[in-house]
Amino acid sequence: MRFPRSCGVLLHPTSLPSPYGLGDFGPGAYRFLNLLEETGHTIWQVLPLTPVGYGNSPYTAYSAFAGSPWLISPEVLVEKGLLEKYEAEGAVLPESVRADYESAYAVRGKLLKLAADRFFMDADSGMLSRFEQFQKENRAWLKDYALFMVAHEASGGEPWYRWERGLAKRKSRELKQLGQEYRERLQFHLWAQFEFYNQWNALRSAANRVGIRIVGDIPIFVDHNSADVWAYPEYFTVDSSGARERVAGVPPDYFSETGQLWGNPLYRWDRLQKDGYGWWIDRFRQMFRLFDAIRVDHFRGFEACWEVQAKASTAEHGEWVKGPGAKLFAAVIKELGELPVIAEDLGLITPEVEQLRDKFRFPGMKVLQFAFNSGPSNGFLPHNYGPNCVVYTGTHDNDTTLGWYRSAPVEEQHRMRVYTRSDGSLPHRELIRYAYHSVADQAIVPLQDFLGLGPDSRMNTPGTVGGNWEWRVTDSMLESLDREWMRELAIWSRRLPD
Repeated sequence: MRFPRSCGVLLHPTSLPSPYGLGDFGPGAYRFLNLLEETGHTIWQVLPLTPVGYGNSPYTAYSAFAGSPWLISPEVLVEKGLLEKYEAEGAVLPESVRADYESAYAVRGKLLKLAADRFFMDADSGMLSRFEQFQKENRAWLKDYALFMVAHEASGGEPWYRWERGLAKRKSRELKQLGQEYRERLQFHLWAQFEFYNQWNALRSAANRVGIRIVGDIPIFVDHNSADVWAYPEYFTVDSSGARERVAGVPPDYFSETGQLWGNPLYRWDRLQKDGYGWWIDRFRQMFRLFDAIRVDHFRGFEACWEVQAKASTAEHGEWVKGPGAKLFAAVIKELGELPVIAEDLGLITPEVEQLRDKFRFPGMKVLQFAFNSGPSNGFLPHNYGPNCVVYTGTHDNDTTLGWYRSAPVEEQHRMRVYTRSDGSLPHRELIRYAYHSVADQAIVPLQDFLGLGPDSRMNTPGTVGGNWEWRVTDSMLESLDREWMRELAIWSRRLPD
């Protein structure tokens, strides 16, 4: 579908200001909404909000449906009377431009436990009724997720395929015993999802009231150690013991010389098709409960996916295997109606991928940092765009624009200066300006580029472990933004709402 001509900012909630080690849905998020409204920006794009697993990556989650309890704001819990002010203040961590996940998990875990205990002790009949209704509305995934997390904790953090056989195989007796033995923790995880959704829905409603749309992100794959694979192993390329047989990745490209070996199990699309793609329909439905639109990660994988043997050490040696193509999206549209989707069509894109994208009129992505590694026919150069696309200076997987320019080959730097008719002293501003004045329906810029930050503020470096997903903005950095320039960009590029 086509989106209105508009502009926005890419910023994950963990990067927001917060006194508790990483960003959340608290006051810092509402201050960010005020910034967007003040500058005429009507899109807030986020990364997945799912509960992160290994490496704190939002693309490595314990569930494709659940929300991260670490995004629950202690300050909002104080407002609700579920925490005392002194309890929240006693958990404050030093301000930093890097997320402190370890400390944040420790202090927030205690606060969430206190809040959950008070909820079950003091909640009135109306609130308990809403809690019960939430469980009914999310029964397709919620109980499985809560049981998974309880078993994960009880096993000392072991992945599900190493649990006691009865639990790994989801035998009814063992599941019932688990729920009874750890009833309090099971209730905690159910409540944490209830509170996550309450806080997020309040924040999204506040955004929508001032005309801001929130764009979410749906990773194509799920993590091996997730409630999804545990609950539905028949849909994934795992053997009878739960071990991976084939895994996902991409061949060598501009991000990595050896490709990217993601390690996620692949889908058994024949089995999913036999079941009417019900699991995927439920997943899209859940995403549209959370977001106004979604970016579909690794869109090309729905046409064909790079499959690698699970024992491989790199993604260099694999094969392209056909995906469900139009059949999946047709099934989702039949059930849910027109899809407000952005197709992440980066990487090795074939005519078949373009045909799949265009069949459903999904806008693709244009990344300006990729525009100067060849000549005038480069598809990422603005003069080659059609309007049904989204232009970015860079994404969460790119260096900041300032960092990219300073490390780019001399020829790329030269092409950028010639194209933008600039001296290269402010490359981030030049690319932002060209993005906004392009014909692309939507222009979205990482906050780091508006701030003119260097490579130390990069969000993620694909193919690396450690140091990723940590960048944060402080209130003083937000105050330093040139808001007048941001608003003038929106005005003169005709990206303000009518």
